[in-house]
Amino acid sequence: MTDQTPIRLKSYICGEWNAGARDGNELRDAATGEVVALIDASGLDMAAALEHGRRAGAKLRGMSFHERALMLKALGQELMAQKDDFHALSLATGATPKDGWVDIEGGIGTMLGYASKARRELPNTKVLTEGAVESLAKDGSFAAQHILTPLQGVAVHINAYNFPCWGMLEKLAPTLIAGMPAIVKPASQTAYLTELMVRRIIDTGLLPEGALQLICGSVGDLLDHMTGQDVVTFTGSASTGRKLRAHPAIIANSTRFTMEADSLNSCILGPDATTGTPEFDLFIRELAAEMTVKAGQKCTAIRRAFVPRAQVQAVRDALADRLAKLPAGLPGDAGTRMGALASLDQRDEVRARIRDLTADAEIVIGDPGRVTTASGDPEHGAFLNPVVLYCDRPGDATAVHDVEAFGPVSTLMPYDDLDEAVALTHRGKGSLVASVFTDDPKVAEAAVLGIAPFHGRVLIGNRASAKTSTGHGSPLYMLTHGGPGRAGGGEELGGIRGVKHFMQRTAVQGAPRLLSAVTGRWIDGAAARADTHPFRKSLAELRIGDQIVTATREVTLEDIEHFANFTGDTFYAHMDEAAARANPFFEGRVAHGYLIVSFAAGLFVHPDPGPVLANYGVDNLRFLTPVNPGDTLGVRLTCKEINPRQDGDYGEVRWDCRVTNQKDEVVAQYDVLTMVAKTWPPAA
Repeated sequence: MTDQTPIRLKSYICGEWNAGARDGNELRDAATGEVVALIDASGLDMAAALEHGRRAGAKLRGMSFHERALMLKALGQELMAQKDDFHALSLATGATPKDGWVDIEGGIGTMLGYASKARRELPNTKVLTEGAVESLAKDGSFAAQHILTPLQGVAVHINAYNFPCWGMLEKLAPTLIAGMPAIVKPASQTAYLTELMVRRIIDTGLLPEGALQLICGSVGDLLDHMTGQDVVTFTGSASTGRKLRAHPAIIANSTRFTMEADSLNSCILGPDATTGTPEFDLFIRELAAEMTVKAGQKCTAIRRAFVPRAQVQAVRDALADRLAKLPAGLPGDAGTRMGALASLDQRDEVRARIRDLTADAEIVIGDPGRVTTASGDPEHGAFLNPVVLYCDRPGDATAVHDVEAFGPVSTLMPYDDLDEAVALTHRGKGSLVASVFTDDPKVAEAAVLGIAPFHGRVLIGNRASAKTSTGHGSPLYMLTHGGPGRAGGGEELGGIRGVKHFMQRTAVQGAPRLLSAVTGRWIDGAAARADTHPFRKSLAELRIGDQIVTATREVTLEDIEHFANFTGDTFYAHMDEAAARANPFFEGRVAHGYLIVSFAAGLFVHPDPGPVLANYGVDNLRFLTPVNPGDTLGVRLTCKEINPRQDGDYGEVRWDCRVTNQKDEVVAQYDVLTMVAKTWPPAA
């Protein structure tokens, strides 16, 4: 950054890039102290930005889940191709290349992961059904279905400074897949990296205009204009989050508010994990990593480490040895193992919190007032060497359970039995994550069940998963990221759960024919059409409700015995009349459930080559009435749901299959899943 003109950051609202009305505050390189950028958002019309986003939502909602997912896939690929540019600027935040990988590739990977998960798990529709149809009338004329539809407001994402890329992308991905536009407000200190990435996103032209807006600087009166259709998500300090949650407009309009706050995350060294065990070594490695990755500036970093009292000295010695091998220095230097804090102000803040912690604990490793570096100027750069404190009586202490130093700081605390260790984790009043290092199943069970109510995620570390574990501090897009109490009470990520946060769940009641029209999914009692065999229809011809009612087939004793001998399934209920009659569920020998499914397929499958390409599964299979020799089976197969692939020449079709006997009793009910060509015959 030497001799370069500072970047004048701009906000992107209402389709234009706009610097604020003032000169802007200086943002400095975390490691060198040089001015990187100027930031200001004064004079921007926040109400207009919200209205612009709300209008843009119509275009997003007009797309299907798969269309939005493919849009994100293309966007993620574009960003990944430009990752070197992001890494170059990321060094100014104090992050080493390894730190930057978590932020940049981790954020883009989260976006790509959501895009893939949405295409696998969500239908290619604009409305999402949830749960089974609830029958509300004995004759089937009145039913209910839960649906989810995109909220018609804007999601405002207020992010922390420690992950300027990942923090944005991990929220943006589920928001856009849900069909909701977003306004991103990054923390000022590292906003220059977020701004660069947003510029590249806008330049791709892949997002509808207004789907993504950016505010660099203060949000001004933005929250004053929140409505019940908007969403606010916040990542940062618990105190700031509580102030935002209490905003009058958020309270008055019941605006959805999700907070993911920095918390006093902890780890427990199991009583079995003594010196020399793989679990002891893993504990030391994880604790040192959580103190030094991003210079300890992670919302998931370990702040409290609970160890058996007899192991305290061994842990101190091993941790001191490992931390000594992780020198701080300029982020871009090859020998640097820990970068700088985000700013000199942040270093002052961490030092102040360390002083607070010394009310209960003594410093045993490091000196917060004396900085040594392998490279860089410790006065102009926001460097701070790791600091470990020790609290001998954690049960009587307060500060170590209340104060967080958001940097390379952790406190060791002894425990005398596992119940005490579990109780001490509770003193953090709710955390994002805790970890337990043990190879003893009983320790794992007692510890996890004891700490789970106070944590959003729990990692069990042991020798079997040491090489494959993602570690204590790594949120994953398919798992919940959040925690109760002090951690904010929110649940970010969590796979498709994260998408649903930006949608409204509604119970729709009515006649099956009308419910089917709303959901795009056939419901028993809705209209059905029986003309051409539905397996002869391509997706271009197939319609919801297309149905075949088959001929019938008698099940004989010879069929049952042949199936048993052919498959090896000689369970007594199929082979022994007396034993079967002794079973309270049967009145004699019964047919195998899978024989019923096989006979059903033989009744409804069309033998000729056609648009049905493959059967890839069966869902929700239930056997409801026993089938005895002499019973007659028939099948009603109905096209239930059609999901064309946006990026292929086929689609998935879900068929409702109902197998009945001669008394019209349902003996089996399930969904058949097939892949069907979009057109047939295929193009030459």
